[in-house]
Amino acid sequence: MAQSELIRTKTDKIDAALIARFCLAMKPGLWIPPSPEIRSLRALVRRVDSLIDMRSQEKNRLSTAHESVILLIKEHIAYLDQEIEKIRQQIAGLIEQDPNLKRKKELLDSIPGIGKATIPHILAELDDLEKFNHVREMVAFIGLAPKETLSGSSIKGKPRLCKIGHARLRKALYMPALVSIQCNPVMIAFYNRLKDKGKNGKVIVCAIMRKLVHVIFGVLKSGKMYDPNYKPASA
Repeated sequence: MAQSELIRTKTDKIDAALIARFCLAMKPGLWIPPSPEIRSLRALVRRVDSLIDMRSQEKNRLSTAHESVILLIKEHIAYLDQEIEKIRQQIAGLIEQDPNLKRKKELLDSIPGIGKATIPHILAELDDLEKFNHVREMVAFIGLAPKETLSGSSIKGKPRLCKIGHARLRKALYMPALVSIQCNPVMIAFYNRLKDKGKNGKVIVCAIMRKLVHVIFGVLKSGKMYDPNYKPASA
């Protein structure tokens, strides 16, 4: 917005006025802070992610490290393994102790392809479904909506993934999408239809991720376990 107004100076006063004009024009909804349980869960889940990234970096160093530090790296990897497991147990305990989180976890666990490692990410990062009136809004929030490039009659680009959205949730849903096309008959059939239409692998995975979001939205909103034979009333 600052660029659209050709503002080149950045101060607290100018930023405050800019935010005020944005709110006056766009009228965003009031921000509701997450509950203490969600804030704790989110912090723990993100900490595990950081430790996993750190562990991957250390493992990558093993192949090029000098022999004098290899043992130190291995000891650090073992320490990270212990920390990751300890925090995962804390996460499991937190979810188990909260009736709302426990119920949501059971609902998500009923979806083939959504594993125990993914569920805490969904619970932590997707805590308030009330802000979504339709699954399309949730798809856009995560950043899985297709981005169309169209101008006049001469410019028509290929639709691409928007990626303006929640990168952590996109990352969390990637592996479940790959697993789903191996174990979920509904997703396997969907995958085969897209493949028969000549869609490439990346497009198919993104489509599977979007379909998973529809399923997640459905089970959490309805409070009912996943049913592969369920048909919407409008179908």
